[in-house]
Amino acid sequence: MNEARFGKRSWLILLLFGLAGQIAWSVENMYFNLFVFETIAPDLGAVTRMVQLSGVAATVTTLLAGTLSDKTGNRRAFISYGYLLWGIAVALFGFLSPENIGRVLGINAADAVPIALTAVVVGDCVMTFFGSTANDAAFNAWVTDNTRAAFRGKVEGVLAVLPLIAMLIVAGGFGILVELVGYQTLFLGLGIVVSLCGILGIVCIRDSDTLVKNGGWKDIFYGFLPRVIRENPALYLALLIMGVYGVACQIFMPYLIIYMKTYLGFSVLEYSVVFGVAIVLGALFNVWFGGVSDRMNKAKLLYVAAAIFALGLFGMYVARPESHIATLVLFGVAGFVMITGYILISALCGALVRDHTPVRDAGKLQGVRMVFGVLLPMLIGPMIGNAINQRAALPLPDMESADIMTTQYIPAPEIFFMGAIVSLLLFALIPLLVRMQKKSQQRGIKNATENQV
Repeated sequence: MNEARFGKRSWLILLLFGLAGQIAWSVENMYFNLFVFETIAPDLGAVTRMVQLSGVAATVTTLLAGTLSDKTGNRRAFISYGYLLWGIAVALFGFLSPENIGRVLGINAADAVPIALTAVVVGDCVMTFFGSTANDAAFNAWVTDNTRAAFRGKVEGVLAVLPLIAMLIVAGGFGILVELVGYQTLFLGLGIVVSLCGILGIVCIRDSDTLVKNGGWKDIFYGFLPRVIRENPALYLALLIMGVYGVACQIFMPYLIIYMKTYLGFSVLEYSVVFGVAIVLGALFNVWFGGVSDRMNKAKLLYVAAAIFALGLFGMYVARPESHIATLVLFGVAGFVMITGYILISALCGALVRDHTPVRDAGKLQGVRMVFGVLLPMLIGPMIGNAINQRAALPLPDMESADIMTTQYIPAPEIFFMGAIVSLLLFALIPLLVRMQKKSQQRGIKNATENQV
């Protein structure tokens, strides 16, 4: 399947597997953290370690699975069976509670807390292994295989909106469902859905006609070879921009719902509405903008996107007036601005990376994409964010309910301010990418002219 346009079957696969994968990632990024904080121990240090090790697992897995999918010339099997096992891992995660572990080991729940904290970190890494194999390595390579520059911006615009739709579903609906059915039932239901997608993928996914067996295990480090970097400078600069933006996001994102529930005092319904309105408006704007970006210079549009993102984060930092209603409104407006910039940068960086990725090496280069898009942001960002939280040392609202063994502090508003500062570093990198693209275009024109002569 290598169509001159992105056909109906391709859109169906993109939307189904893209959305299911993003919902699973959103649950991991948002509700696994909240699950640990609320049901095991209010320990932001454990949350931070879980995010960091998950980033390591995702990157190593994508390096291996991306290379293997190139070596075998098969994306379909990795996507389908990966989703099947991914769903099973998600379904089992909710059973990793101190009570369940205590019953298995014959100890009381309080003594099982440290073991439970270790178990959720390991469980998250196992889930990430299957998710990264299916989504980060195989599905992303499949998208690159089946898109062309002429419509890639539109496809990337939709792909960039899917995480926001997933976030809307997870932050809103899942919050209410947690109160109704609990974490175990919720994770079990989600796992079944993800696994069903994998079974469906066995039937409906077809690989690109141009996909062939390519490379071997030596290509695990292909994307880090000096020769490859020299041959694709625009690709690596686009990846660096993606990495800086990712660090800015990870400074605040792992703690966002916890911040809204603890520091701002939002109820489940309130943060669901705030999140929902911001995401819907931001997504609608970016669906339209995805098509427009194909007719404009994507690198130059990053200036606008970065400014919007930083402005939204600064607004979230200052949205702390005395009135609860005013806080809801101001935080919602700032959240809309932030999310608009968030999707814009994601879509533009994604399109730029795909534009500069050699199609023949798409699988081998998914690993290096993960280094910049996941590993570095998830190692550095939460480390910065939690250092800020530790320094602020804001106490839990209900200290009597806190376990004396935990850190007993909540996210601080300064994480948004630091995220805005880091995002402004993009303004030092974007001019380099613009100049690099201009030189590349000039070389292309010169080579075309020489060939004609």
